[in-house]
Amino acid sequence: MSNFKLIPKVTISDNTSEVFCVRFSPDGKFLAAGCGDGAIRVFNTQSGNLAYNLQGGSNASLPTTAIRFRPITAATRTKNVFLAANATGVIQHWHMTSGKCLHSAEDQGNQVYALDYNDDGSRFATAGKDTFIRIYEEATKSLVCTLKGGTGYSTKTTPGHSNRVFSVKFVPGNDNLLLSGGWDNTVQIWDLREGAPVRSIYGPHICGDALDVTNNEILTGSWRPENQLEIWDFGTGNKISDIQWGGANGSIFASVGSPACMLYAAQFSKEGQGKFICAGGSGQNEAKVFDHQNNNEVIGTITGLDRGVFATDFSPESSSTNQLVAIAGGDSSIRILEITPNTKE
Repeated sequence: MSNFKLIPKVTISDNTSEVFCVRFSPDGKFLAAGCGDGAIRVFNTQSGNLAYNLQGGSNASLPTTAIRFRPITAATRTKNVFLAANATGVIQHWHMTSGKCLHSAEDQGNQVYALDYNDDGSRFATAGKDTFIRIYEEATKSLVCTLKGGTGYSTKTTPGHSNRVFSVKFVPGNDNLLLSGGWDNTVQIWDLREGAPVRSIYGPHICGDALDVTNNEILTGSWRPENQLEIWDFGTGNKISDIQWGGANGSIFASVGSPACMLYAAQFSKEGQGKFICAGGSGQNEAKVFDHQNNNEVIGTITGLDRGVFATDFSPESSSTNQLVAIAGGDSSIRILEITPNTKE
């Protein structure tokens, strides 16, 4: 049994559109939600009130597919900046508190589904429909390199993605290494110095932001009815374990006749040790939080939802007394929950 429990904190039920991505601000005070109507709505994590409503101009009707706040470092001049992408390939830098779009660029002919910053925010990565990973310089917004697999069958052909990419992650502590995953059932581990993958994992079917890495472990969440949630060794690429999803009552198997939960979202908590895992999806529309350091015991389940869970995020470790986790998806509601010690009465 876990030493923690999951307590509902805030439910934001007046949001008007399905939510494809959520992200806590670096101080944990705000939660930005990328919505199906193209808006980016930012909510106060304590009250649940709408704090900022940012519209993407002419792209207002196209879904916002990914959001990443720029990390705050000693060199950061402007805080509260985040990156957002949408289904037409538009990538925008927003200043949250002023509501201004600071920069906008379009990856023409592409749909961008995934974004990530490196540790110090000096570079960011994008990925999507065209299978390429693009690395940009944050200061100049210029393209540094494009990561892609070679074509053909020669011995010099490098692997890469052959289908849409839905998640991309810089490896913490190493700006040269990057992970990506998508529809082609592979996770590619790229070295920017090589411009090519140095390792790949075959198996995970990534259909959302369901790839994460911390403390030498890779987490994958797959949109399929079995072996949905897996842990892999970053050094070798070998599978360490399957995390059993089970039924809503915590049993190992889902009840007979009920649909399985196929995952769109999976994340480690952000303290650097992967203390907790949150994942959610569709079929059995639910999300679960696991105590990763205690044999992946289930801390809590959010179930009985009308639509699938598309997104999840943990608050930064230093942002509040207890860890917060947010889940959101097709029912338009955003749920913020608190992980608290399970004190014995």
